[in-house]
Amino acid sequence: MRIAIGADHAGFLLKQHLVEVLRRQGHDVDDRGTHSEEPVDYPDICADVARRAATGAVDRGVVLGGSGQGEQIAANKIHGVRAALCNDLYTARMSRQHNDANVLAMGGRIVAAGLAEEILGVWLSTPFEGGRHQRRIDKIHALEQGA
Repeated sequence: MRIAIGADHAGFLLKQHLVEVLRRQGHDVDDRGTHSEEPVDYPDICADVARRAATGAVDRGVVLGGSGQGEQIAANKIHGVRAALCNDLYTARMSRQHNDANVLAMGGRIVAAGLAEEILGVWLSTPFEGGRHQRRIDKIHALEQGA
């Protein structure tokens, strides 16, 4: 799977860890930054990752920050993105099963590296159920169109 990943300074260390995990698992990783713990503005990085997921340049996106909240909000401003803040296994699974989330947000100051690996693994491996959930995704898409 091709995965774009990005973080602000607060999520940098977790991003570095997850990049290595993803590469070890055989994924093609597109690291969109940041590349240090120097302060940066997360909306720029999150929008970049989200655009890549929305256009199909990558299969999925991952955005990381201190809490993950701002990163999720920024990513969701990009048309076609369904970013989910998942700091536990249940929300990771449900975001894929019911919402077909294409961007995962996590908080590096909330989730330890081991749990983040588990969340990412569940999120990457859980398929979208479709069915009644597709109708709801279609309604979300209609909202993006101004309906």
